[in-house]
Amino acid sequence: MNIVFIGAQGSGKGTQAEMLAPALGGCHIASGDLFREAQNKHTPLGLQVKAYMERGELVPDELTVAMVLERIEQPDCIDGVLLDGFPRTLTQAQKLDIDLQHFKRSIDKVVYLDVSREELLRRLSSRYICQEHQHVYNIVTHPPKVAGICDIDGSELYQRADDTGAAVQKRLDIFFHETIHLLDYYKDQQKLIVVDGNQNIEQVYADILHVLKRDNEDVKVTLPTSATS
Repeated sequence: MNIVFIGAQGSGKGTQAEMLAPALGGCHIASGDLFREAQNKHTPLGLQVKAYMERGELVPDELTVAMVLERIEQPDCIDGVLLDGFPRTLTQAQKLDIDLQHFKRSIDKVVYLDVSREELLRRLSSRYICQEHQHVYNIVTHPPKVAGICDIDGSELYQRADDTGAAVQKRLDIFFHETIHLLDYYKDQQKLIVVDGNQNIEQVYADILHVLKRDNEDVKVTLPTSATS
């Protein structure tokens, strides 16, 4: 399946996409990771992205979609993708649909993690990210084993400047203003799934799997060993 995850900052879409990828046999694609990898590898697209970012400009939709499609073409994505953080705008969603047709693919489902603004603010104020690979922690609900250190790569954790104060309020304002159009777009296509993202991580994960299996009998789930023991 090709699935899009939509949610505001702090909704847990990255966490859910990362957890569901091995269960569904799909490839987790986070747009933020793509930008960083492309710049580090100095690919032609990456150099274009870097130029825009260094000028403090938004990366054009066409370039962003091109990067995502380039990743989708890789062999590990042949069985499906879980898109996290993309598309962000109606224009991106429309262009993605058109361009996917060239690969005889389409978006099957869109999962919207519906989280209240109050809960998002609570989560973001406690969110920390590792320096090395951007792994996400929450010092209240999902703390690291060693304070200030990433469990996975051992790098130092830090709090993003835009996860605090007026900056986070602005980010949420932008998200809720733009997302309404995306939700309507996918709802009209009968692809939208709304999941209560205010719940704990495990319950949200279970709810997403339940709805995906309910709506598509062909969905096969491979549970990790720890979940079956």
